[in-house]
Amino acid sequence: MADARGRREPLFDVRADASVLNLRLFREDRAGGDMGRPRRSDRSPPAGEPRKAKKAPRRRRRSVLGRLVYGTIVLGIWAVIAVAGIIAYHAAQLPPIDQLSVPKRPPNIAILASDGTLLANRGETGGRSVSVKELPPYLPRAFVAIEDRRFYEHVGVDPIGIARALFRNLTARGVAQGGSTLTQQLAKNLFLTQERTASRKIQEAILAFWLERNYSKDQILELYLNRVYFGAGAYGVEAAAQRYFSKPAREVTLQEAAVLAGLVQAPSRLAPNRNPEAAKARAALVLAAMQEQGFITEAQLKTALAAPAKAVRPQGAGTANYAADWVMDVLDDFVGTIDSDIVVTTTIDAAMQSAAEHAIVDEINAKGQRYNVTQGALVAMRPDGAVKALVGGRNYGESQFNRATAARRQPGSAFKPFVYLAALERGLTPDTVREDAPVSVRGWSPENYTRDYRGPVTLREALALSLNTVAVRLGLEVGPKAVVQTAQRLGITSPLQANPSIALGTSEVTPLELVGAYAAFANGGTGVVPYIIAQVKRAEGGAILYKRREGGLGRVVDPQIVGAMNGMMRETLVIGTARGGALPGWDAAGKTGTSQDFRDAWFVGYTATLVAGVWFGNDDGEPTKRASGGNLPVETWSRFMKAALQGARPQPLPGAPPRRQEVPAPGAPAEDQPARVASRPDPRGPDAPPAGAGWAVPTRQERNLLERLFGL
Repeated sequence: MADARGRREPLFDVRADASVLNLRLFREDRAGGDMGRPRRSDRSPPAGEPRKAKKAPRRRRRSVLGRLVYGTIVLGIWAVIAVAGIIAYHAAQLPPIDQLSVPKRPPNIAILASDGTLLANRGETGGRSVSVKELPPYLPRAFVAIEDRRFYEHVGVDPIGIARALFRNLTARGVAQGGSTLTQQLAKNLFLTQERTASRKIQEAILAFWLERNYSKDQILELYLNRVYFGAGAYGVEAAAQRYFSKPAREVTLQEAAVLAGLVQAPSRLAPNRNPEAAKARAALVLAAMQEQGFITEAQLKTALAAPAKAVRPQGAGTANYAADWVMDVLDDFVGTIDSDIVVTTTIDAAMQSAAEHAIVDEINAKGQRYNVTQGALVAMRPDGAVKALVGGRNYGESQFNRATAARRQPGSAFKPFVYLAALERGLTPDTVREDAPVSVRGWSPENYTRDYRGPVTLREALALSLNTVAVRLGLEVGPKAVVQTAQRLGITSPLQANPSIALGTSEVTPLELVGAYAAFANGGTGVVPYIIAQVKRAEGGAILYKRREGGLGRVVDPQIVGAMNGMMRETLVIGTARGGALPGWDAAGKTGTSQDFRDAWFVGYTATLVAGVWFGNDDGEPTKRASGGNLPVETWSRFMKAALQGARPQPLPGAPPRRQEVPAPGAPAEDQPARVASRPDPRGPDAPPAGAGWAVPTRQERNLLERLFGL
């Protein structure tokens, strides 16, 4: 109903059946609404008729295509979100991008002979780092052709390449081709492990994008060529070229470049020195890919296929590696920590090194079985201590143990010069006479090699013939401690036992230090420290890190005594145990040595320009079959010295008296045959007691010394 102002009050509509109250509030029932206007909904049906229900508005339905588009968009959005989440997760496992940097390549140490010839590379990579500019153009192109033909087009990851690889793998029913780009391979080599997982592949792609953003294509290719693994411990094309073709990478041919590019797919299976046929087939694929992409012409392809590359097998026994190992042992003392590629120039003479290797290896091959000798060593140096050749064994590939620098063995009679030197420094002369007769020291009775005795002999003759009894008498006369001190003064650094047997070389030494000690005789009395490093410089820039200066132990022997010793030891090659080692036209001296039970055979000899020592024996100390200093070592020494001194001008030994024109008696003694010498007047005079095989009457000085030392 309406009030006086015409405002209508809401009504509670009661249906005819009076069972339901209509409590709905209509628009006109609201404040400001059309209260007085009748509505269509207010038109109530006549009494007794039911009200019609209001129809809901009809909705417009999407087509099937619309639904498909909509669903695709939704799925795409969620896929992008999922991929972003996965990438974010795996990126979080990597170092922060702003802190990421290419790790430094492990430094390489190039070890050169004195003339610049490469002896060996040392370090984890096996070769130096090279730039793309210094390589022949076809070498990097070979890698692009076979590993990543779209290298210069993609941004680190190549979807087209991945799709192509998937297709070929599916059609080949196996893994026939990979989809990784060169950039991805580099990322793996630089930052990741070699495991094959989805997680690692995602990280690989992330790092590939980072590399492409921060480096040019040429820089990436250069990094790749210097980091990729080629097998056999070779990382980078320089190391691989040296390993398989014995040449620097800048000199490889097109065929060799194809072999190297094909090798990285499976270094073990495709190594040209182990599986040449597989390497040849793979190289043919590389060449075909290069021609297909226009890197080489059809004519170049045919020429390369007609003459495939072959791996170069290492020549010889590889003994230069013993010298390289010694360089590495001492390098830290000169340059400290190595953080970049360096070049070490050594004192090694390449020709002498080759001659030394042939001398040792050929002697063992020819006579090793006969004498039961399996190993040998040789050290040669200038009289100032510069090592010119060093052989630490018969074959480096079979054994890397360096017998020249690390094996301590008994030198036998090769130690006697230190005994005689100590005696001469205490007033004796080469013409001093001592008795060659049996001697016993508290139950120890050393014998001569021939087990016979000559009675009174000069020191010159006793040293040349290597008479043990005279050496022991001299050792007791000057005192074992004096003998040890003399040897140490000349450069022997191994522990020496100051006992009577020291005169016969029972304390062990290395070939290197024994030859170094003999250098004092060759140079006129100056002690030396053997050395092999002449200069060290950085590979890039050439900054010199170390340069050898003059140095040594100073004067250790009086010049006059050096001359006397040189005259005495020269007799060893004239009438003595090393007679077979004489060098025509050269003034040479030296001393043989054989240890107990023929376990070690030595000869150390020298001229005024070169000192060399040779050792033969067995690593386990097994006795040889009568190999002595007078046979294998002297033969080897003589062969080496003739080659090493070829073309050099002979020079006299420092201070040595003029050579005597003495002809030895027939059957001149050597350590492996009975000794016979021409008879001569007894130098002690007509009243001297008769000499024979029995006990010699000791001198008063000898009796006093024996009583003082041993209570005899």
